[in-house]
Amino acid sequence: MKKFKFRITFQITFFGIFLFLSSSFLSVNFLSHGSAFATNLNLPDFTSLVKKTSPAVVNIRTTQKENSSNRRPRGFPQAPELDENDPMYEFFKRFFPPGGSPGQAPPPNRGGAPRSQIPRGVGSGFIISSDGFILSNHHVVAGAGEVIVTMADRREFAAKVIGSDQRTDVALLKIESTNLPFLKTGDPTDIMVGEWVLAIGSPFGLENTVTAGIVSALGRDTGDYLPFIQTDVAVNPGNSGGPLLNLNGEVIGINSQIYSRTGGFMGISFAIPIDEANLVAGQLKKTGRVIRGRIGVLIGEVTKDVADALGFSKPTGAMIRSVDPDGPSAPAGIKPGDIVLSFEGKKIKRVSDLPRIVGATKPGTFADIDVWRKGKTVSLKVKVDELKSREKVAQVENKPPQPKTTSFNWLGLTVIDVPMEVLKKLGLKGGVGISSAKGLAGSSGLLQGDVIVSINNNDVSSVSQFTVIADKLDQKKVAVFLIRRGGEALFITVKP
Repeated sequence: MKKFKFRITFQITFFGIFLFLSSSFLSVNFLSHGSAFATNLNLPDFTSLVKKTSPAVVNIRTTQKENSSNRRPRGFPQAPELDENDPMYEFFKRFFPPGGSPGQAPPPNRGGAPRSQIPRGVGSGFIISSDGFILSNHHVVAGAGEVIVTMADRREFAAKVIGSDQRTDVALLKIESTNLPFLKTGDPTDIMVGEWVLAIGSPFGLENTVTAGIVSALGRDTGDYLPFIQTDVAVNPGNSGGPLLNLNGEVIGINSQIYSRTGGFMGISFAIPIDEANLVAGQLKKTGRVIRGRIGVLIGEVTKDVADALGFSKPTGAMIRSVDPDGPSAPAGIKPGDIVLSFEGKKIKRVSDLPRIVGATKPGTFADIDVWRKGKTVSLKVKVDELKSREKVAQVENKPPQPKTTSFNWLGLTVIDVPMEVLKKLGLKGGVGISSAKGLAGSSGLLQGDVIVSINNNDVSSVSQFTVIADKLDQKKVAVFLIRRGGEALFITVKP
């Protein structure tokens, strides 16, 4: 009996040792393979990258001279000047903010001297040369009375704004120092969707904050002149103007915008491609401003419905909605309703391509422009003018009288003849006015007061001609109406 018990005990003990050794072997083997698996994934190590690049990233603090427009009204409770470590600082920050906007902290009083400046904003920037040139965003420094740059080593400099461009949101600053750390620029054309990127900045005023993510899309159009880089890197207020870096430590973009419904990061942020920013910075450094070309047109998108109806393989080009009568396009023969296919040999794939290409063209250049008009391509030449201010295109209000009218029940349209003086103001030889748009026409976007210029590329000059064209329309197919609304031309698709 004892031997039997001993044998069982020995066997159990031996089995336990076997399991322990086996599990240890499996654990070591698994860990070994797990390490190899992680190595094979080639996950990025950002530590060396941050150590190398963060010294060239700066915090930008702006102030604004106090005046009657931003001074707190008399009788309004004033926040005392407290040290930020004072226990009452948070209370006054919340309930008695300077300027009257709750949530903005009163500036801590570190010197006791009276202030002639009031806080305005916080942003980021990065040094691009050892002699102190800094890139940031226009909206970070716009309207600032004083710009203070704080480096990662806590040194502070008063910065001069060399120039700032609102349209691209790029600003060039300069601080007086030498042998400064600076960042090298990469090539945004080499960027691929899905690659790792890094952002360094001052979100909510927290200097040298590092966030990482991937490029989620390229060529996003959120402005007239730039195709933005879209990322999922956490970018918040205060990150503006900071660098977007690739894994080589090169700047590929300037963090500029976020998509947000709350004011905070929601998974989508946008950066200005660094090659575009450098072109702007070069002009700002040379002249203090950016010189752009213009041709004096208002443009719109070519939708898929319009492209299909006009026989395009895909939506492409930029539609001319209106032409400035005093601009370069009018004498060149460009007309509302034209679709621009190329400019100076460069194809216009999206509507945003045209202002970008025209803006980069030197004023005074006679540029070749190809437009699609009534089923064929027309080649024209336009002299590019200088864009000096926001273009103002003349608007002509349509107030057609009530002469001969006709209606089409299936379309829901009632049209009338347009007086010759109105047509002349619009630069038209003919057309019919819409006095009523209901049913199918109304739901398609046609409005009372619109002037119908053509239907499916067939010119409409009078009510009688409109009647002939409308009678021949196939009620089962899409019809494309070219209309003038005020001073603008639009393509409206009417679907059965």
